[in-house]
Amino acid sequence: MTDSLTRIAEALERLAPAPGAAPDFDAAEAFVWHVAPDRLVPVARVNRVDLALLVGIERTRDTLLANTRQFARGLPANNALLWGARGMGKSSVVKAVHATVREEGHDLKLVELQREDLPSVGRLLAVLREAPCRFVLFCDDLSFSHDDKQYKSLKAVLDGGVEGRPDNVVFYATSNRRHLMPRDMIENERGSAINPGEAVEEKVSLSDRFGLWLGFHPCSQDAYLAMIRGYCAAYGVVLDDDRLRAEAIEWQATRGARSGRVAWQFFVDLAGRQGVALDLS
Repeated sequence: MTDSLTRIAEALERLAPAPGAAPDFDAAEAFVWHVAPDRLVPVARVNRVDLALLVGIERTRDTLLANTRQFARGLPANNALLWGARGMGKSSVVKAVHATVREEGHDLKLVELQREDLPSVGRLLAVLREAPCRFVLFCDDLSFSHDDKQYKSLKAVLDGGVEGRPDNVVFYATSNRRHLMPRDMIENERGSAINPGEAVEEKVSLSDRFGLWLGFHPCSQDAYLAMIRGYCAAYGVVLDDDRLRAEAIEWQATRGARSGRVAWQFFVDLAGRQGVALDLS
């Protein structure tokens, strides 16, 4: 008898609405989606840089900004896939664009969804659909590996199934891969599937469901130095330009890479050595 009651209680608990799934959306401008139990957790302070400091990606930056402005105004807008080189500001530009649009007077919320929580995206969309504001649903570093079936959950965001994607939600994702799937995974499908063409098409076409593809490519040395000079000007760090150039190039050489992330890491080190505090709010 006790075991039966326990099973009944557990079944009712699973059927019950998830506690805290719909928060006070006026409490913050950004939220993070968590599962078990489902809930949207407000972010008190978003970690981001100013849009004007994102150098070397002006075209993609302006395209995403225009798309986000359209969406915030209630006009048609596309889901966007930001793909390409590591450390070139893909996630930074999403957060900076969100801040810029809010500063223009639009009550636009940012909701971050972790890749591993994609199977719960249908429940998240149900919560957002009923909310009185508009949302950028953001998934950072999106990619899929061998035997990973979570990519099918993504179609609920991009296509929306029978109900369609909520009018008040647009989806932005970043990835190092243009097609989200590793090349060897696609090749394996060609070699093992009963109908190789259809198996490959299902996976490659996932990225085709994004209306915007915005590419991020490795930066030149001039752009790398311009990023650092921009940070110095914005945060009041003063250093002789010849010395700045020499130290920045040496830093880049030790990292074996040149990107916006490397430029920021050098600047943080420089600001720390000069005793300059950084207000990133």
